[in-house]
Amino acid sequence: MARQEERNDEQRCAGCGVKLQTEDSGQLGYVPEQALQREPIICQRCFRIKNYNESSSITLNQDDFLRLLTHVGATKSLVVNIVDIFDFEGSLISGLARFVGNNPIVLVVNKIDLLPKVTNFNRIVNWVQRQAKEAGLKVVEVVLCSAKRNMGFERVLEVLDEHRDGRDIYVVGATNVGKSTLINRLIRDYSDLDAELTTSQYPGTTLDLVRIPLDDGTSIIDTPGIVYKHRLTELVGKKDLMKLMPDKPIKPLVFQLNEKQTIFFGSLVRFDFVQGERQSFTFYVTNAIQAHRTKLERADELYEEHKGELLSPPTKDELELLPKLTKHPIRVPKGGNVDVSISGLGWVKVNSAAGADLAIHVPKGVKVAVRESLI
Repeated sequence: MARQEERNDEQRCAGCGVKLQTEDSGQLGYVPEQALQREPIICQRCFRIKNYNESSSITLNQDDFLRLLTHVGATKSLVVNIVDIFDFEGSLISGLARFVGNNPIVLVVNKIDLLPKVTNFNRIVNWVQRQAKEAGLKVVEVVLCSAKRNMGFERVLEVLDEHRDGRDIYVVGATNVGKSTLINRLIRDYSDLDAELTTSQYPGTTLDLVRIPLDDGTSIIDTPGIVYKHRLTELVGKKDLMKLMPDKPIKPLVFQLNEKQTIFFGSLVRFDFVQGERQSFTFYVTNAIQAHRTKLERADELYEEHKGELLSPPTKDELELLPKLTKHPIRVPKGGNVDVSISGLGWVKVNSAAGADLAIHVPKGVKVAVRESLI
């Protein structure tokens, strides 16, 4: 057995170069024991890409990922940053421009199928361009698509062809933004998978990126998803993750609220209308989590009595694993037409002629942001 382990320590994937291991299928370099007899030996991740057009969801933390990106600046590449329209602030890679040098960035905005069907997509593109600029991200093009529903994908390919100019394509994105689905589509349209997967080694990380050769001699480089702990979707268990991530167009929830009223979304998020004239608030959140309205004066008591039960998800046991709720006071000025985005849940549209004082309670560390209204 010791000899087998010693042999594994010396073996690397013939596809991506990562060190092979047989213990944990969720970690890099995993290969089933029986596959060690094959020649050449490739990890499960490369095997899935090569045989099933299936990119995996291997992840890195933000620091490791940004270290990895510093190498991209020295290459001639097209950088494709995939973001989730349902969690735009939470999935945008802050500081991306600093790391990729003069390489052009295409911003692919995924999951547009989740937006209400009456949405004006030209307005969405203009909004994304303004938000990207505000975040210091200079992009050559914004493209809307749904990789899952195959919406807008022809336009994605057109834009990549327009800006590639003989460059490799680096695809970057946070976890759960649909990066794997999009990479799989690119592989299908651009790549002859009979070609060998090759190794790209980057100093400062444990990961050697998967380089997928294209017919014209360039490559698609599949990067790992970045784990952003400020997203609610990174904190919850797998069962609750499926509830937080809608799979069909959302139906906005409209509440006419008086001041000192509260809306709970499970035990995950609490929205307080602290002060202001009676007004409507539109919640663009998953329809899989039920909203509960109560008076602000009863909110603490209701939470303590019903958390993890009436107020679910999550369950009581899973709630113990989450950071405690933290309060974010927000003042919307008179005439304000803004969204309050809650990373991993969605956003609340506030269209207030008279202004409003709000308080958003989320697990500590989850990002809450005020922005120009999306819809």
